[in-house]
Amino acid sequence: MMVAMAGQEDVASVTERVPEDPAETWDAEPVSTVLDRFGDPTVAEVPLPNRPESARLARRLAQAALQQRWALPTQRTEYTVLLVSELVGNAVRHTGAHTIGIRMLPRSGWIRVEVRDPSRGLPCLLPVGELDTSGRGLFLVDTLAERWGVDLLPCGKTTWFEIRAAD
Repeated sequence: MMVAMAGQEDVASVTERVPEDPAETWDAEPVSTVLDRFGDPTVAEVPLPNRPESARLARRLAQAALQQRWALPTQRTEYTVLLVSELVGNAVRHTGAHTIGIRMLPRSGWIRVEVRDPSRGLPCLLPVGELDTSGRGLFLVDTLAERWGVDLLPCGKTTWFEIRAAD
């Protein structure tokens, strides 16, 4: 069961947890402390503010969770971190949400990653040309994840993907 997404009254508390200069703090943050400081998406949904920097924080959270919770092969870890960044980036760019939630769930032989936002607008997988510089997010998810989809919720949606935990 997912934790209720932060509403407008919670935005200030979420934003307070986001450093002013993420390039200096999130990337420098030891992987061992990222989950303690910002939240563990394997335990509960972690709220992220609707800011471009949230994709970077989501990558760090995913990387830390994967390293500390699951022994994924290097390539699967890289794919998972990339796809987390794409889904969070899409939610930031396209939903107008105050807050986005990320959650990572173990399944038998799989890892499921969920990104939740309050928009009921469905993401669209569009054809991507060789020279296109944008619109590749869902193409990457469709290509690299074993499965992906969208679950509509009464107040928003969850966009998710699953990747095998082992070969």
